[in-house]
Amino acid sequence: MEKNNGKIEAVVLANGEYPTAALPLKILAEAPYVVCCDGGADEYIRRGHVPDVIIGDGDSLSRENRERYPHLLHRISDQETNDQTKAVRYLLAQGKRRIAIVGATGKREDHTLGNLSLLIDYMRAGADARTYTDYGVFIPCRDTCTFTCRPGQQVSIINFTAHGLRGQGLVYPLSDFTNWWQGTLNECTGTEFTVEAEGEYLIMIND
Repeated sequence: MEKNNGKIEAVVLANGEYPTAALPLKILAEAPYVVCCDGGADEYIRRGHVPDVIIGDGDSLSRENRERYPHLLHRISDQETNDQTKAVRYLLAQGKRRIAIVGATGKREDHTLGNLSLLIDYMRAGADARTYTDYGVFIPCRDTCTFTCRPGQQVSIINFTAHGLRGQGLVYPLSDFTNWWQGTLNECTGTEFTVEAEGEYLIMIND
């Protein structure tokens, strides 16, 4: 993982597939503050938990939970953003910057792509946000970044605005990728790797 990442201040549970892997479940269980995106609250509540806030317009939240937890529902009807973004903006307004997002993938591939790409927007807004899936973690990056890893661990670099992409501690050389697939399935050679660049990109580190 990237060095100097601080303690998670809040977790956003999106309305994708509920996590099943140990790491995202652990992050959710130990979260100091949980924001559920609309219908994502139904499964969280069904499992015996109560979120701190439910964000959204309430359209996918069950009627039972709308009636049971009206004091937790923070309705935001803005159709120009999705519920995950509404949740992140809400947390930033509360002064919570280090944010873990879980449950943001699965169910619909278009939502998965949208949710992951939004990490770049959150970074631009000042959030230290990461998306944890059942297979790894997505980290938005700007310019040169260094991460800890283990030998043989798989890494993907998804380019957004970066140029001058070069890598250290990776099996395959980097270039200014013009398609997302080009930076996938790289591999760590040691216990640390660096991506040198100017601009923005996503790192996906497999578990």
